[in-house]
Amino acid sequence: MSERRVRVRFAPSPTGALHIGGVRTALYNYLFARQHGGDLVFRIEDTDSNRFVPGAEEYIIESFRWLGIKFDEGVSFGGDKGPYRQSERRDIYKKFVQQLLDEGKAYIAFDTPEELEQKRQEIQNFQYDSKTRGQMRNSLTLPKEEVDALVADGRQYVVRFKIEPGREVLVNDLIRGEVRVKTDIIDDKVLFKSADQLPTYHLANIVDDHLMEITHVIRGEEWLPSAPLHVLLYEAFGWADTMPQFAHLPLLLKPDGKGKLSKRDGDRLGFPVFPLEWHDPKTGDVSRGYREDGYFPEAVINFLALLGWNPGTEQELFTMDELVPLFDITKCSKAGEVRLRQGHLVQPRVYPEEVARGDCRPVAARGAGALPAGDPGARDEGLRDDEGPRLVRQGAVAAVLVLLRGSHRV
Repeated sequence: MSERRVRVRFAPSPTGALHIGGVRTALYNYLFARQHGGDLVFRIEDTDSNRFVPGAEEYIIESFRWLGIKFDEGVSFGGDKGPYRQSERRDIYKKFVQQLLDEGKAYIAFDTPEELEQKRQEIQNFQYDSKTRGQMRNSLTLPKEEVDALVADGRQYVVRFKIEPGREVLVNDLIRGEVRVKTDIIDDKVLFKSADQLPTYHLANIVDDHLMEITHVIRGEEWLPSAPLHVLLYEAFGWADTMPQFAHLPLLLKPDGKGKLSKRDGDRLGFPVFPLEWHDPKTGDVSRGYREDGYFPEAVINFLALLGWNPGTEQELFTMDELVPLFDITKCSKAGEVRLRQGHLVQPRVYPEEVARGDCRPVAARGAGALPAGDPGARDEGLRDDEGPRLVRQGAVAAVLVLLRGSHRV
């Protein structure tokens, strides 16, 4: 693995605005690629046609342009391993689906939603696996002639991966170490649907990562339960020797309560959860963005870098170039307890040229409201006019507020 050129990817789905948690994932991929002299690939995973939102892809690209996260190849960036939009790779996926079918590592299933629901009623905690597949309508239980006739007749079906029980799957995670899972608890996942002639995420991302020579998969921990399945798919295709290394990042959670940080949380507590303002074409709703709220992209990058990772030093402010050599994926937090709160946000109202010539001073403040130099509110927060940069910290997250010396320009 060390002899291969490092290649990572960020692969969002165009289903709406880019969440700030996705931005952090892209940032970590960017820092990792630059640190190792590698490539960052931008791929669009649009296999779920029902959730496609017009304008989402353009919004995502513009967000990264504003933030200064640069891609080396991919959708709108070019490259020799495309196409980079999954909906344009249908024939590629079909070839690999057929390979699994021919080798007996996958099978065709004709079960209707109604039949599956009936099984769920009959069998407690039902899942489609080695124990139940023999009771279902699939190519393992039906004569080949009937299977061929049903397919020829246009009957809708899915292709399921055939999981063999009695094995232990090992996932080596750069952040969490070894993760071991028994195949007995993994169901026969759907890999392909005849209804739209498209693969599911599980098959598409494995095939794409292999063909695009991805060496490291850095993604959110919501995909950790799927990692054993992905390892099995790499093995089934004979790609175990070039399987990428995995790193599953902690999620950004609600400031209070359980679950991932949502737009509703930001609205309720007064901070954006999207990089740019988003106009939902379906509902007409308008969501706040960091850019439109007056944040500098450098400040957003600074606080996002520290959400779930820190360099182990006293330094609090970083440029992108400073982050590149310091970033260490193995030092990311293992637990999904990274909570973004209003007091961790940054709202710099200072112009870049004034920062460059030193005509500003950084102070820390709570909340999204800016406090000008000498404001009593700043002293109420325990800040002095003569203090240097300070950070508002809570757990693993941090941010800094930059103000003009002498005047507060909005």
